[in-house]
Amino acid sequence: MKSLLIAALFAAPAAAQTPVMQPDITGAKFAFPAAVRDHERREIMIPMRDGVKLYTVIVVPAGAKRAPILLTRTPYNAGKATSRTASGKIEAILPVADTEFVRDGYIRVYQDVRGKYKSEGDYVVNRPLRGPLNATAVDHATDAYDTIDWLVKNVPESNGRVGITGSSYPGFTSLMALIDPHPALKAAVPQSPMVDGWMGDDWFHNGAFRQTMVDWIAGQTATRADDTLIPTGIDDSYARFLPYSAGDYVRRYGLDALPFMRKLMEHPAYDAYWQGQAVDKLLAGRQMTVPTMLVTGQWDQEDSYGAPAVWNALQAKAGDKLHLVIGPWRHSQVNYDATNLGPLKYPEDTALAFRTRTMKPFLDKYLKDEPPAADIPRVLTYQTGANQWQRSTQWPPVDATPTPIYLGPKFTLTFDKPAAGADAYVSDPAKPVPFVPRPGNADDGQVWRPWLVSDQRNVSTRTDVLTYVTEPLTKAVHIAGAPLVELHAATSGTDSDWVVKLIDVYPDENIEQVEMSGYQLGVGMEIFRGRYRNSFEKPSAIPANKVQRYKFALPNANHRFLPGHRIMVQIQSSWFPLYDRNPQKFVPNIFHAKPADYIAATQRVSRGGSAATAIILPVVPD
Repeated sequence: MKSLLIAALFAAPAAAQTPVMQPDITGAKFAFPAAVRDHERREIMIPMRDGVKLYTVIVVPAGAKRAPILLTRTPYNAGKATSRTASGKIEAILPVADTEFVRDGYIRVYQDVRGKYKSEGDYVVNRPLRGPLNATAVDHATDAYDTIDWLVKNVPESNGRVGITGSSYPGFTSLMALIDPHPALKAAVPQSPMVDGWMGDDWFHNGAFRQTMVDWIAGQTATRADDTLIPTGIDDSYARFLPYSAGDYVRRYGLDALPFMRKLMEHPAYDAYWQGQAVDKLLAGRQMTVPTMLVTGQWDQEDSYGAPAVWNALQAKAGDKLHLVIGPWRHSQVNYDATNLGPLKYPEDTALAFRTRTMKPFLDKYLKDEPPAADIPRVLTYQTGANQWQRSTQWPPVDATPTPIYLGPKFTLTFDKPAAGADAYVSDPAKPVPFVPRPGNADDGQVWRPWLVSDQRNVSTRTDVLTYVTEPLTKAVHIAGAPLVELHAATSGTDSDWVVKLIDVYPDENIEQVEMSGYQLGVGMEIFRGRYRNSFEKPSAIPANKVQRYKFALPNANHRFLPGHRIMVQIQSSWFPLYDRNPQKFVPNIFHAKPADYIAATQRVSRGGSAATAIILPVVPD
């Protein structure tokens, strides 16, 4: 009987087995059983009005019904953003900042902008609005409109309400969606948006070129994917850039073959090319209809200018539709852990606190069918120094009083205007002041992300840096707003850069955090290219050895200088290699400066009297 059973087993029909030579890759896309996922991830090519299709990933929580949609339009790979880990859990495949939303049933959508990664079409960096600079029928405003229109008509799980968010470039695309917005767009949270690339965001600051961005340009525009590295072989950014002018560096590596690089070099001044792209100006000419929360970081090392510029352009007419948030963050840190920034430690994860207590209630209010009650401040800022959130109805606060602090004799800093005097230093382009201690690789995130809070003691004793400091404060000084620089200075050259830093100096013995003893913390730091002192559009040579007036703003800050701390101001004429070196001899276009154009110059900064250099602090009552 046993032998018959064995024979029967071996006689089973061959058809029940998979043929040995059946191909093991069938060509069809493999799908895991729905039971192992708590979501559905859909990849769609959404058609735009000109026929171009944009790659879009829609992540829908299981069982979603009448769910709001949160959209991000990005040049940084929508596919990667929605496949962070190999997991069946929705919060695991998406960025950490999405967790609070998808846990609450939000549908999350990421889209590659046209011309990047899997989207069709041509990529133009910060594609201008249709009009004088863009003769086509499409831009980021129309692409956002067409995308939202498709989503509300083709995602049956949605309630027909869409919000848009994103940081940096996706912050820019979020703002562009507000121009002629789709009726289903109910709320926007642009974070660290790129608004004006010449005045103070990624490419220039007050006319000084941010040459470390050349690496970004190569990565973003050499191919559809961000996969191109410049083969310098040198980790120290200072050493990498020092032998060349910015233009010669570009030409050495053939980067002038990249159209966007050529555009930057062809438009060094604030001409129609830049003015026509400034998003704050574009929005100022339109009626604001979509509730918007602008978000930035006090130490945003890339786009500190944009969000406050949009706020200033719109806040008077937008009313309670417009909100502003300034957190104690680096660029885009709002979407990551923010229990600290470099050596600065906070009592909580400030980014998580903002997302859960403010950003999500704001979006819930406008996107949910039956939102819970929410008390959303018009302005929310984090007071650094005191480490606490502050709510207000406007920015700067109504009680902020412009209060000058002056350069004094013997390198003092005083609230009382001193007698006339001057201090001098020699600025040598061959030995520029480093923006971080050497060696430092600006491409290294550990260097780049926290550099604005790096200790300024590394340059405070250089002979080409003027350093002024108060006595230890006997009472706190609280500032809220953008400090203004009123600089009176002369140069022996015919062009010059001026860098001014407002610094909080910690006590030499700092009991609360010993490693911060004597620390020189930048509160607000900015550069101004002297050729633009009279006109941003038409640069002009500086009269040699004649005092000129330079007026510009430092980044917005809400900061308390505590008792026992000191206030410091540093002034210098280079910030390298973050900004290209000024030859200090006027040439029509610094991108084409020759080695012989780079000359040492004696810089003389006036203090006191009728040409008193001062920082105008927005001081609020303690």
